[in-house]
Amino acid sequence: MAGYRVRAAELGDCQEIMRMIQELADYEKLPDQVKITAQDLLRDGFGETAPLFRCLVAECEDEDRMAAGPQLAGYALTYFIYSTWEGRSLYLEDLYVTPQYRGKGIGSKLMSAVAESCLSLGCARLQLSVLDWNQTAISFYKSRGARDLSQEEGWHVFRFLPDDLRRMTSKSSVPN
Repeated sequence: MAGYRVRAAELGDCQEIMRMIQELADYEKLPDQVKITAQDLLRDGFGETAPLFRCLVAECEDEDRMAAGPQLAGYALTYFIYSTWEGRSLYLEDLYVTPQYRGKGIGSKLMSAVAESCLSLGCARLQLSVLDWNQTAISFYKSRGARDLSQEEGWHVFRFLPDDLRRMTSKSSVPN
């Protein structure tokens, strides 16, 4: 049985992370939503003095398996957010395991590593979003103690796109 280890992503991992980001977008039925490139990952995660994100990867340690497929089996990408009530927090943007590597405990290893990172960074909490139809992910997170704030507290997640932002900043915008 192949072994897997979780480690911090490195510069040379950006192409593989990009591959998995596109796989995730395909799985979430949003294949055309990915606008970034491996170069963006390099710049934003490795080229800045204060990186905009942190990324962990799950790497296959079995050389025979590595020759047969992708070396990276999954990734978890996080970044800091801030709660005015509780302080420093971490947001889990993605936790993804490539289909051929699922069912081997890799997602659990990545999630544990994210939890360790969150605690070691002194974060008050870890937050994430899950699509309402993705019952597999919802069950995965709930089985580890995640709380569904949309049900428990009635929070709704909102997003402003660039056109919305431009409308807000234009002189012709009319507040509602």
